[in-house]
Amino acid sequence: MLHPAGSNALYDGHRKRTPGGTGRPVAAKAQARGFTLIELLVVIAIIAILIALLLPAVQQAREAARRTQCKNNLKQIGLALHNYLDTYSVFPPSFCADPATPGGEWSIQARLLPFLELSTITQRIDFEQTYDVQPAVKPLRVEVYLCPDEIKDEPRVDAMGVPIHYPVNYGFNGGTWMVWDNATGRKGDGAFAPNSSFRPRDFLDGTSTTLGFSEVKAFTPYLRDGGAAGPTPPPPSGISALGGSFKTNSGHTEWVDGRVHQTGFTVTYTPNTKVPHTDGGVTYEEIDYTSCREDKSCSGPTYAAVTSRSYHPGTVNALMMDGSVHTISENIDAGVWRNLGSRYDGNPISDF
Repeated sequence: MLHPAGSNALYDGHRKRTPGGTGRPVAAKAQARGFTLIELLVVIAIIAILIALLLPAVQQAREAARRTQCKNNLKQIGLALHNYLDTYSVFPPSFCADPATPGGEWSIQARLLPFLELSTITQRIDFEQTYDVQPAVKPLRVEVYLCPDEIKDEPRVDAMGVPIHYPVNYGFNGGTWMVWDNATGRKGDGAFAPNSSFRPRDFLDGTSTTLGFSEVKAFTPYLRDGGAAGPTPPPPSGISALGGSFKTNSGHTEWVDGRVHQTGFTVTYTPNTKVPHTDGGVTYEEIDYTSCREDKSCSGPTYAAVTSRSYHPGTVNALMMDGSVHTISENIDAGVWRNLGSRYDGNPISDF
């Protein structure tokens, strides 16, 4: 059927033409197309896989950085310790167990503050008075004494929620098992002891192979003042049977207190050893033990199993008395660990 000329003209008038005016039809521009649901899910899955691959590496890098900072803290403590030695010609005591010495129970950590360039804290301390009468000092946070991996970097509070103490993550080496005898004043075999004034010559095994400080966990549960311990330590599973007053979370929470359960450790057990105890139907996996607190009313010796522990996987960082810092495996031989803890046992360790 033939269309009227006018009709063809109308059709041509609406037909798209090329820019050159040839009249050839041009295809309409295709519309932009988005992702389909399947394509989006594939992209999300790829991103998830990449995150899963990268996350462990990021976590390892962060842990390595925290471990490095922890070792740097110990190095600063080592420098302060030797600056103290240069000033007084002796290493500091764990504390002064002597009624004639005012304020004697201040810890090594407190005595090292002037050598850590922490004058703002040092100026607030009166070492002629006990820390008990200086409540504004006890809850102060001392950053160099805290490991970046510590999960409870927070003050210890009283029943009203008021901060009363701040914890510590680096304890002094109090020896193998016997720390101090209240009746005779006999000292343990560690690098520090009550009333001690050790010089480098007193470290018969050498300062490079004698532990000075090692890591401890804050808020450690511990038994104290049971008095049932003897000269030979029991295995970790036997500590609970020694009894005593159980404190659920106050060990290593007082950086001002020079007693071994607060600012020290012993080499009775290897690092990170599990020492179980059940109290009130609750089982605690990592407790410490002190038979009799130093310079308290009990007359017997202080036997202490205060274990070096950390949150670094499988290791603890430790400072030797010569100022060197080492990372020590929790799988270290128990005999080697005890040799490192004694200043005079005649068994210097060359490789640990």
